[in-house]
Amino acid sequence: MSRVLGIDHGTVRIGLALSDELQIFANPLKTLDAHPDVEEEIATIVQQKRVEEVVIGLPLRMSGERGSAAERVDRFADRLRKALPDEVQIHFVDERLSSAAAERSLGFTGKKLDQEQKKLVDQVAAVAILQDYLNTKAGPEGWMLPDEEHP
Repeated sequence: MSRVLGIDHGTVRIGLALSDELQIFANPLKTLDAHPDVEEEIATIVQQKRVEEVVIGLPLRMSGERGSAAERVDRFADRLRKALPDEVQIHFVDERLSSAAAERSLGFTGKKLDQEQKKLVDQVAAVAILQDYLNTKAGPEGWMLPDEEHP
């Protein structure tokens, strides 16, 4: 089975998360430095991990409107789309407050973070983005796993 890659795109770092093969759970993968050829690096990860879908967090304003950050992510997605095979789909998920939620879940709220902690926050934000997508994809009843007693 294939996997889904979640991306928390930033101007300095890019957090990545990867689903399991059943596409139920999102797990932290790594944090990349944002550099001019990062799309090629992500394309290599997509190939190595057998990824068929990429989910990118879209940083909308609190009002729900698009701003300059969303435009930056659109440009990144366009470059990434060119680096990926045609069959890999790209989706967007509203990521408002994902980094703040990641900091809170890690107990980092109100603290000055070092570089390693910032990288961890980016990965956890990518997990939140990807898990939101996986949950939505599963539908309101979630994933229905086979009952071992009644196949």
